[in-house]
Amino acid sequence: MYVCSCFGVTEAQVQRHVDDGACTPRQVASACKAGTDCGSCVRRIQALLGRGASSRRDLAGRGEPALTGFEDTAAAAA
Repeated sequence: MYVCSCFGVTEAQVQRHVDDGACTPRQVASACKAGTDCGSCVRRIQALLGRGASSRRDLAGRGEPALTGFEDTAAAAA
């Protein structure tokens, strides 16, 4: 099923990005452009994030990095 008709992004594609660590609509958008044109799919993306992603609090509670993928960005900015 299509989530983003503007860019032809499917639910399965969004779920793969979530499984790979995306935890915000902005991170999904940077991976596949979904949600960056008309915005009508953003609520569906948010629902997919809530369904399959661990919250930052859950990750931190398990001792896992809560902001994966940002370590390189922070180091580059310093």
